[in-house]
Formats: sequence, C-alpha cells, structure tokens
Amino acid sequence: MSTFVHGEAVWDVACPRRPSRVAGVTMAGFRVGDLDALRMVPHPAVTLLLEFGAGSPVVDYAAGRQQRGSLVAGPGLGSGGAVRARGENVECVQVRLSPVVARAILGVSPADLDGAVVALDDLWGREASQVREQLAGVPSWEDRFALTGALLARRHETGPPVDPEVAWAWRRIAGGRGLVRVDRLAAELGWSRKRLWSRFHSQIGLPPKRAAKLVRFDHAAHRLVAGGSAARVAVEAGYTDQSHLHRDVVEFTGVTPANVAGEPFLAVDGIAWPGQEALSAAHGRRQRARPPYRTDDGTTAADRG
Repeated sequence: MSTFVHGEAVWDVACPRRPSRVAGVTMAGFRVGDLDALRMVPHPAVTLLLEFGAGSPVVDYAAGRQQRGSLVAGPGLGSGGAVRARGENVECVQVRLSPVVARAILGVSPADLDGAVVALDDLWGREASQVREQLAGVPSWEDRFALTGALLARRHETGPPVDPEVAWAWRRIAGGRGLVRVDRLAAELGWSRKRLWSRFHSQIGLPPKRAAKLVRFDHAAHRLVAGGSAARVAVEAGYTDQSHLHRDVVEFTGVTPANVAGEPFLAVDGIAWPGQEALSAAHGRRQRARPPYRTDDGTTAADRG
C-alpha cells in the first residue's frame, strides 16, 4: 500500500498484484480519512465505485443533486469541473471499466446512464448490498480485489457484448490517443458515418468524435501532471496550438492547464494505476491491423482469429 498526501488529506492507495481476469478492467483500493471536495476530472472509462467502509463517499453534481455510497458513472464524468467527491472515513474499491466491457458488466449500456451518477443499488438491486457486505468481511485488499475481479468476470461472461465493429473502433480511438479521424474509421469498417455514430453512441455512451476528444484530453492532462509544459504537451497530444489545448482543458475541467497539473484526482493516478496508459496504447496498437468485417455466416475476422 502507498500513501498520497494532498493538503490535509492522506490517501492510502492499494493496487492489485495481478492483472484483471477481464481485459479492459482495472481497479485500485482507497482509504481516505477526510476527503474534502475533490474535483472529478473526466476520464475515458466508466467508473464503478464499490464502498464498504464506516463512512460513505458523496458525489455532488448537477445543480445540487448528490449521490451517496456505491455508484456508477459514465465516461467523461465531471466535464466542466462541476462534479465533486467528498466524505469521511471512505474505504472503497474503484474500478475503471473500458466502455467496451461496461455494458456486459453493468447490465446496461453506458449510454443509459445519460451522463448521470447512478446508485449501484438501482442497477444491481440486492446484489449491490451483498457486494458491500462481502468486501467489508474480507481481511485484505488483495482479497477484495480477488472478490471484485471474480464478480466482474462472472457478469462479463453472461452480459450483452458490444458489436465487434464498435469495440474495434473504440480501441482504435484509445490506442491512437484520440487522433484517429471518425470518417476514416467508418470507411475502414465499410459503414456510413451515420451508422458508426449511431452504433457507437448507443453502446459506448459517447459519440465517436466526443470519445476521441476525451481520450486526447486525458492523455494531455496526464502529461501536464507529469510536468510537461503546456506548449510541449499541445504538440505531443496533437492539438493545433497551445490555445487549442487551453480551450479543451477548460472545457473538461473548468480550470487552466497550469492549474490542472495540481489536481489530486489526476496526480494519484501514477500510484493507483501505474503504467496503464502504456498498456492501453499497446493494446490499441494490437487492435489496428484489421477491422472486424462480418462474413456470410455472421462471424467476424476477430471471431475467427
């Protein structure tokens, strides 16, 4: 377990020793005594928060609305800097779900979340309470990760998958750090832009162009936290110029590039999810070779290997 200190808040952060059984699932454990109005910075993943401690996390969003306890939020949660998390004596397992696997695991498409923060009880019913009890009853973080991983793997096996073409398009966007043209993706799939937009949006939860913009922002934001200058990050992340980067950062976070570098939500990533960006990029490169064209028997190139 590692420790991250920001102001008066002290975070104990735990990471699994083994990768998840399901590709596209990463998790970390957090214990925070006093979490004071943490800004939620948008991330290109579905967030699943499983709390089990003496306290309870609270997420404030959307004109005074709030959600307590275990929750789910779609990709891009926090756009505009208007979503904050707080709480006392918070203990939780936070899971990041690639939108490609989120529908199967959650039982609903990320699009059905409609940009809101949703109580896990509303999606999983009694199972959400059972998960909380089970997490509280095991003695170590590694046991909690194993329990969570088994749950997610079981749900993934029985849940509805996304179309292979949509999964391929998402991996191209993620692996290309958001710099892939949507019309090119559609052409490689043999789809119209309208068809790609409709299928992608309904199954991933974002239109493809917005997804690419979010992925590019996420890459740039982490480069800023790592100490890169705004001018250099703008070039590396594929922005037209520094002003273009500035506009995107403000749009997604409500603060400037200089200020976003100090956001603890981003700074803790290097501890909680070390190396995930590199792994994601490598996985995305492996998915580039060929689009999953369907054959007369309904299978795809990906299905056949």
